Amino acid sequence: MDLRIVLVEPLYQGNVGSVTRAMKNFGFSDLVLVNPCKLEGEARAMSSHARDLLENARIVSTLEEAIDDCSIIIGTTGISGSRFDLHLRVPGYSPAQMKERLNGLSGRVAILFGREDNGFAKEELKKCDMIMTIPTSDIYPVMNLSHAVAVVLYELSEITNGDTPLADPFDIQLLYEHLTELLNDIDYPEHKREKTELMLRRIFGRACLLPREVQTLRGIIRKMQRQYIGESDSDDDDI
Repeated sequence: MDLRIVLVEPLYQGNVGSVTRAMKNFGFSDLVLVNPCKLEGEARAMSSHARDLLENARIVSTLEEAIDDCSIIIGTTGISGSRFDLHLRVPGYSPAQMKERLNGLSGRVAILFGREDNGFAKEELKKCDMIMTIPTSDIYPVMNLSHAVAVVLYELSEITNGDTPLADPFDIQLLYEHLTELLNDIDYPEHKREKTELMLRRIFGRACLLPREVQTLRGIIRKMQRQYIGESDSDDDDI
């Protein structure tokens, strides 16, 4: 399992330095920063003996750049939210539960951590295949960024390496685009479209799809589309 830590617009350089230290504690090194704050003396001081991770971190300007080569995107967030966006945050898995879902798989997985002040924007949450939340006390549920990273990596460092490959990110994206086309073809109600597309992404994200599974699903969708518009599908042998 190739785990990538992605910090989305971190605000405090000390937190970034502390994150690299936590990563090195648990044996991880792939760090991508999306529009980070300035990384100067405080970041270097807090990174301690993990300064190499800080210096080698990849800096990008968009979240898309950070995750475009990842098969699974996991967003870390609190379950609590307004009734208008609760559907973006559930179902949520604990780090221990996430470890069980990823055990035995091979491929690149991105773990996203949001801004210290307001987490993720709506469009960023929609890009996540799964949501992970750390069980905390109701008295004070908000965790420091680096502490949250440490808790997650403590659990995920025990993932059992496997020989079962995750589907290629490009093929997975084609599947999601194909599902959107299908909803258009069947005139799916526009006011339900956003939540339905998110639900489908979360369903297939939780499934941790394998290469053949993605191809089979796309073959089924093609047959459905051809049947709907009345074209022959006799040459389709993908399923």
